[in-house]
Amino acid sequence: MKSSQPSKKEIDAIKATAERTFKKDKRITIRLYDHDYKGIQKKAMEMGIPYQTLISGVIHRYIEGELTSK
Repeated sequence: MKSSQPSKKEIDAIKATAERTFKKDKRITIRLYDHDYKGIQKKAMEMGIPYQTLISGVIHRYIEGELTSK
């Protein structure tokens, strides 16, 4: 076996895919109960991340089937 370097075209395709993966292009507004909002802020602070990132991550994990009901 012999390894080879990816072509410039392949590198550009990989970079474009990575950029699309991390691009968040939709903004939403939601209403939460005050205790839920404070709970999310507290959890995010414990994790050392912004609360919006936590909310986005939870939604993503739910959509991907990684979160299920008890």
